[in-house]
Amino acid sequence: MTDKSRSASIRPIHIDDLESIIKIDFRILGKNRPEYWEQKLELIENQSAMSSLVAEMDGRVIGFIIGNSSGWEYGIPETIGWIDTIGVDPDHQRTGVAHDLLSEMINNLKKVGCNTIYTLVNWRDWRLLRFYDDIGFEKGDMLNLELKV
Repeated sequence: MTDKSRSASIRPIHIDDLESIIKIDFRILGKNRPEYWEQKLELIENQSAMSSLVAEMDGRVIGFIIGNSSGWEYGIPETIGWIDTIGVDPDHQRTGVAHDLLSEMINNLKKVGCNTIYTLVNWRDWRLLRFYDDIGFEKGDMLNLELKV
């Protein structure tokens, strides 16, 4: 971990972080999706304050993670947590920021009774697969199904 990540603080996400998250997302994907993020953050506001976090350095958001516990959706018990999205400003990638965000998220999910955490990753995204493997994630029992329409 570098000095950059050590000086980052982790806190709950706020609607005021919208602009920063949009910018980070654009820098990562090259797409501007303000409506998507506005809806996403509005939904997050109704969830637990621990469920989604940002990493901040010098008063600037440099990364975010969005997740939650299942709450029996689709018959999945509330002991299951989900990591939906993680994003780190490209200037701060590979500095431990994503690891810090994920570690804090895991601790928060444990506090609300989660004992298993899932996420979805494109099986060809080797960089992201390596990241989750380094944390300790393994292939889970759930099966991803899709229908092309």
